[in-house]
Amino acid sequence: MLLIFAIGVVGYRIIADYSWVESVYMTIITVTTVGFSEVRPLDANAQIFTIFLIVSSVFIFGFAISVVSEYILSRNSLEVLKRKRVKNRINSLTGHVVVCGYGRNGQQAAQKLMAYNEPFVVVEKDENIIKANEDEVLFVQGDVNEDEVLFEAGIDRAKYLVTALPDDASNLFAVLSARQMNENLFIISRASKITSVKKLEFAGANKVVMPDKIGGDHMASLVVMPDLVTFMDKLSVEGEHTTNLEEVEIEDFQGQLNCNSIRDLDLRRKTGCTIIGYITPGGNYIINPEADLKLEPKGKIIVLGRAEQIDKLNQMFQLD
Repeated sequence: MLLIFAIGVVGYRIIADYSWVESVYMTIITVTTVGFSEVRPLDANAQIFTIFLIVSSVFIFGFAISVVSEYILSRNSLEVLKRKRVKNRINSLTGHVVVCGYGRNGQQAAQKLMAYNEPFVVVEKDENIIKANEDEVLFVQGDVNEDEVLFEAGIDRAKYLVTALPDDASNLFAVLSARQMNENLFIISRASKITSVKKLEFAGANKVVMPDKIGGDHMASLVVMPDLVTFMDKLSVEGEHTTNLEEVEIEDFQGQLNCNSIRDLDLRRKTGCTIIGYITPGGNYIINPEADLKLEPKGKIIVLGRAEQIDKLNQMFQLD
């Protein structure tokens, strides 16, 4: 379209000796076939040029109009545009979480990740599920057993993988594939059978969770010590007035205060939060650590507090 317009303007300028404004005017009324008369009578050469310009522009502009009309009116084009936008958002993610399956466990994982504002992508093959939730979740449609689908979800750039499929065999295959694509991936897999736990760990899963076992333990605990279990259920990141847990790396405090020991941090006085656990760089968990416990740069602390106390902690040390 631009080429035809340029040829028309230059052609009228040279062949018909029109001014630049007249050349633009003649080109516009010719290629759009509006039917106005020419600025001045045309000689034979200018008329032949006009015939060439009309024939060329009719096909090109007609094709352009059909493409634009189809793009605007076609639902498929809108779907393609939406998928392209989602793909661009996924390609911009790094260090995100890939969730395989959007069933009951997958939805719970997604809701918790949204509460933490953690970026994530869900791989799901059921088109109806995707359409019902695509406004709030980034989806990749396909089978997790296909490497191309995992790559589309950014598995090579991801930090975590959560396989929440109902079938242990599918989870096992997804863990094997993902581990080959990203050796540094932290993989959390669901298991339905106790016999699948060791297989998933051998395949490369860092943690294996059995939802049915956890559910049974939880119900039994409500019988034995109901108040304690109810209190533990309150430890959540959701809601303004609920109690909250936060995991903080010691390195986040360095340069802002002395952090040789828990006493040096003095988070209780500064933020109202209480340190209830310490994780050593080697992965050992210390519950209710002593105030004089020596802190290591690669270690982490677990703090307990109300939502406003956790917010104060995050704001004071720029942890968000």
